Amino acid sequence: MDKELKQLDNTFRKLPKYPTKVIQFGEGNFLRAFIDWQIQQMNKQGLFQGGIAVVQPIGKGMTKVLDEQDDLYTTLLEGKLNGQKVQDHEIIESINETIRPYEDYQSYLDLAKNDDIQFIFSNTTEAGIAFDENDNLTDQPQNSYPGKLTALLYERFKLGKKGFQIIPCELINHNGNTLKEIVLKYAQLWNLGQDFVDWINQENDFYATLVDRIVPGYPKERAADLEKEWNYHDRLIVKAEPFLIFVIEGDKKLEKLLPLKEAGLNVVVTDDMQPYRNRKVSLLNGPHTTMSPIARLAGIETVGQVMKDPDFYKFINDEMYQEIIPTVALPEQELNDYAEGVKERFENPYVNHELSSIALNSISKFQARLLPTFKRYFAKEKKLPLRITLALASYLKIYAGKADFAPEDTPEVLAEFKELRQKDNYVQAALADEKLWGEDLTQFSGLIDLVKQDLQIIDQQGSRKAVQMINEKEG
Repeated sequence: MDKELKQLDNTFRKLPKYPTKVIQFGEGNFLRAFIDWQIQQMNKQGLFQGGIAVVQPIGKGMTKVLDEQDDLYTTLLEGKLNGQKVQDHEIIESINETIRPYEDYQSYLDLAKNDDIQFIFSNTTEAGIAFDENDNLTDQPQNSYPGKLTALLYERFKLGKKGFQIIPCELINHNGNTLKEIVLKYAQLWNLGQDFVDWINQENDFYATLVDRIVPGYPKERAADLEKEWNYHDRLIVKAEPFLIFVIEGDKKLEKLLPLKEAGLNVVVTDDMQPYRNRKVSLLNGPHTTMSPIARLAGIETVGQVMKDPDFYKFINDEMYQEIIPTVALPEQELNDYAEGVKERFENPYVNHELSSIALNSISKFQARLLPTFKRYFAKEKKLPLRITLALASYLKIYAGKADFAPEDTPEVLAEFKELRQKDNYVQAALADEKLWGEDLTQFSGLIDLVKQDLQIIDQQGSRKAVQMINEKEG
């Protein structure tokens, strides 16, 4: 560490420290570069005048590092926006405090006492919005995010206070509705009473959302140079592209309560977000989830490297135009334009988006991002989508423990694969496992054989050869 540089701390603050109006579950790169950055843009214009209490949703996290920097960090925006080159950095001052429920559960419950708090945001990955039947109200804390949220809401209810505007950012369809259903399920399981259920329904609004901004995170290769350029230390620099869109499905009253649009941000509040979601999840997240396992098995580390590689560029381009676009119910030209914009974002030379970060919790991501396209394609074309199937085969290889790197996923998913690896018919058993995919994938004719064939090619000749063979076969 260069001792001549000052540590980022409160002396760098330029904005007033506003009252806490937001609870945020998650302190990861995405929320800090997306929600916290947007709140700062409103605060700079005097439109919101609110701060954030960040709750660390799991036992281990980065909140202590945040605290060491007085909850400040830098966003670095690099890329193109509306055809113009953007290179900009900004110290984000939105966070007021951090809460660690696993160390001090009471401080977490005490958030319910704060009358200024109106909003709850979250991003606990696709695996985060899930019901855990073992969660109890008496746990300190509960294991699942919805369990923790229910406990906080019940505390708020007992105090006789107003509810919240609850805006999850996890990338599952109908995320707001799903989160509400699980909260109500806990209310029933824990016998919290009809009055609490009525309060949930009448005093709280759950919004479905679509979030879109590529956030590679900490720029480790350049961090030391950036710190020297800025003349301060920051262990939590978060890099992102300038592009952003935030689609929120729900009551238009939110536009006044949360004036993101008034602040000039690319935010849409609508009564139907499905067209936006299908386009984004299919054409941006889908290719990400496809390229991650296949390219990593070929020794490729970043999205940018994928797009510079002739074999993989053609593979991903063809996936977009041959397997994805034909399955999305939007005008073809609109989809083509969006696809070209996505490729430009993937090729952004400033964004060193590591495939390993995309690979976190890959099984739930495959289910949310690729399986719907897979099913629509199969129903329409009466055949298997070769590129998505190769991604599936690559995941099965990685989760079988046969790659040079280990999968990073939830304990439940890793435990499931540990059992599956003991079986002689690993491929068939894994594809049939409804716990992993939400359904039995062996129902798709020919899938077992094609996955086995793909795995044989990957094992004997490598994933690049498998990509080349599909490129040659499908033109």
